[in-house]
Amino acid sequence: MHAPSPLPTGDGARAFAFDGAHVVSAAAFAGHVRALAARLPRAGFAVNLCEDRYRFLVAFCAVAVRGQVNLLPPTRTRAAIDEVRARHPDSYCIGDGEACGCDAGLLPWLDGPPLRVPDEAVVAIGFTSGSTGTPMPHAKTLGALRASTARNLAALESLWPAGMQPQVVATVPPQHMYGIEMSVVLPLLGPVAVHRGRPFFPEDIARALHEAAAPRLLVTTPVHLRALVGSGVALPAEAEACCGCEVRETFGSTETCIIASRRAAAGEAWRLFPGVRLEPRPDGTLVTVPGLPAPVLLADVVELLGEGRFELRGRQVDLLEIAGKRASLADLTRRLLEVPGVEDGAVFQLDDERAGVRRIAAVYASDTLGEAAVREALRRSIDPVFLPRPLRRVRALPRNDTGKLPRTALLRLLQCGEDDASR
Repeated sequence: MHAPSPLPTGDGARAFAFDGAHVVSAAAFAGHVRALAARLPRAGFAVNLCEDRYRFLVAFCAVAVRGQVNLLPPTRTRAAIDEVRARHPDSYCIGDGEACGCDAGLLPWLDGPPLRVPDEAVVAIGFTSGSTGTPMPHAKTLGALRASTARNLAALESLWPAGMQPQVVATVPPQHMYGIEMSVVLPLLGPVAVHRGRPFFPEDIARALHEAAAPRLLVTTPVHLRALVGSGVALPAEAEACCGCEVRETFGSTETCIIASRRAAAGEAWRLFPGVRLEPRPDGTLVTVPGLPAPVLLADVVELLGEGRFELRGRQVDLLEIAGKRASLADLTRRLLEVPGVEDGAVFQLDDERAGVRRIAAVYASDTLGEAAVREALRRSIDPVFLPRPLRRVRALPRNDTGKLPRTALLRLLQCGEDDASR
């Protein structure tokens, strides 16, 4: 068995985290981790609720150094936190203030030996988003995260000159597996620095990018990117047509971590990371990832194109067949979003069944279009059997921190009265 490598990796003098006023070195980060680890309570698990990304990193590493496991609830709602803690009674909360039970506030430097955690140690348990049902837990060892970091760096390193250290600005929360991979373990296990904030509004994102030194890497979601591009704010001179830089999308899951990427401007096909294998099944796709103990079955339906390339055809639960005709919820949602004046929207199925067929519903946000206008626009692009009924105009869709739509929140929108849900 190999001796555990030190955390964080690399030269202690390298930039590890930054904001508009300060740069924190890897050595200083290690000192903060030692100081926090020394005063953590004895327990098996810690619910890491830190919003400040640097404090999240300090807490994440301190918990792992103490031999504990970071619990990462799918949302920061009290119900989600209570559910996670009910599953793990030997747990406590750690956050940005004492109100969470344990404060991850920065402490004086505490010197000591390099921080080490065995690769086989489970350092985090992430939960699926709940967009298709109950959030499910998935344990991550440091070794699995190390392997995924190596694949991510290999897929991204052509974006910056050799030998230069990219600086990451992330709009995604660190508790989400995408945020863990691209803004937590990337600086922890790779030659990357990260902005400590989580900017939300376009002006905040632009400010954080200006605070980063080139080469810059913006880790975001389609919802945030659409808002950023449409805002007209001034960005550093580096998304594709609007900003003169390359936009790369990643594909992955809480279960598998990131397994593929693509440059959407160059085509729809995804390219698998080395060693990853896909096997289409009737109920989804079986995914084999180096470092994972067993293959994982995902609900996504794919078409293999050869040479490590594939295209997504939707999710098994999204595929519809009505009156001998076929469609997918993903395609129906795309057509809803293509209606001029629709700012956001989603098409989904209801739980009840009528005559053996589950009804299709839709919600959308628009400043200008009433329901009759949207319904008429959809008639021109969707087969009548797939027209959503009901179709509800709402103030805003209940997206979570990563832009996903929990099914329970969508159903609540339809249960609201007209005065609550529509303009």
